[in-house]
Amino acid sequence: MTPRTEPPFRADHVGSLLRPKRLLDARAARADGRIDAAELRAAEDEAIREVVRMQEDIGLQSATDGEFRRTSWHMDFIYQLQGVHRTDEQITVHFRNEQGDLDFESAALKVDGKVGLDEPIFGADFEFLRSVVTTATPKLTIPSPSMVHYRGGPAAIDKTVYPDEDQFWADLSAAYARQVQGIAALGCTYLQLDDTSLAYLNDPAQRAQFAAMGADAEHQHELYIRQINAALADRPVGLRITTHLCRGNFRSAWTAEGGYDFVAEALFGQLDVDGFFLEYDDARSGGFEPLRFVPPDKYVVLGLVTTKRPQLESKDELKRRIDEAAKYIPLEQLCLSGQCGFSSTVEGNALTIDDEIAKLRLIVETAHEVWG
Repeated sequence: MTPRTEPPFRADHVGSLLRPKRLLDARAARADGRIDAAELRAAEDEAIREVVRMQEDIGLQSATDGEFRRTSWHMDFIYQLQGVHRTDEQITVHFRNEQGDLDFESAALKVDGKVGLDEPIFGADFEFLRSVVTTATPKLTIPSPSMVHYRGGPAAIDKTVYPDEDQFWADLSAAYARQVQGIAALGCTYLQLDDTSLAYLNDPAQRAQFAAMGADAEHQHELYIRQINAALADRPVGLRITTHLCRGNFRSAWTAEGGYDFVAEALFGQLDVDGFFLEYDDARSGGFEPLRFVPPDKYVVLGLVTTKRPQLESKDELKRRIDEAAKYIPLEQLCLSGQCGFSSTVEGNALTIDDEIAKLRLIVETAHEVWG
């Protein structure tokens, strides 16, 4: 089996990692005014150095900063786009897990100005990550353009600014194109677009909710794919781009359910990325049949190892499921990862850092035994 020397790698991970207690304490101290921004940044720097060493020591070929400087995986980015602002309204997202229901609340967003971008978001953060890796490829994770729209739907776009929604999409894709170019100029060769919308739209209940917001839920995924492609159209040579499809990840809970069947043909056949990180940790993710639409030049990273529970999967079960997926896509096009991040929000999922390390090590060892 051919070794992977460019992303995605045979053993990979989505990006977010559990924050150590001392970093959480530093964030709390900053919120209370007991330390200043420079002191918090220093605490983040040290925690990132340590988590990068952990990833490299385990044998991962990619390393992220764990998203340690963020409160959430997407809003810290989105609010830095010109023309996008918080509102006083609170959005409640309903999550659930085996223990019951829980809600995630966050400020709503409003597109009340022309969307734009002057310099790459998270540019300084990526430069620091790049400076501390030694053997791994530094990966930057950002929310996809779809997330700016899916969070509030058409109603979040001020009609006095954008009477024509097509112009909003043109400006948003142009801003993302500048982000892609800018981050590549800083030396990024591995960029991941995280996207819940393209996974949520597989769920009929989610499509019904989105239609109620005034969107064309039956064809929204096709629009999102076109707009992501517009943002990536002039990406630099040498920049590998993946996307991660998530059905929700907050304190070990999820929002949407259902396989990839609804979006699969358009998603795999049309989205101009190099690889897809797909959740496949339990029955709510559906079967592997949609992988038959993946073209021969793209890779699928099977998220078979759950990041929502501490129980460690068996290698035999992981290998069995990889063999099952290989009935629909060649084994050469497959890789292995966790099903999502370990800490999409600062609170993190219900497992320990030791559990996290054990799962990452399991991914590396299983990938080595399967692909060599």
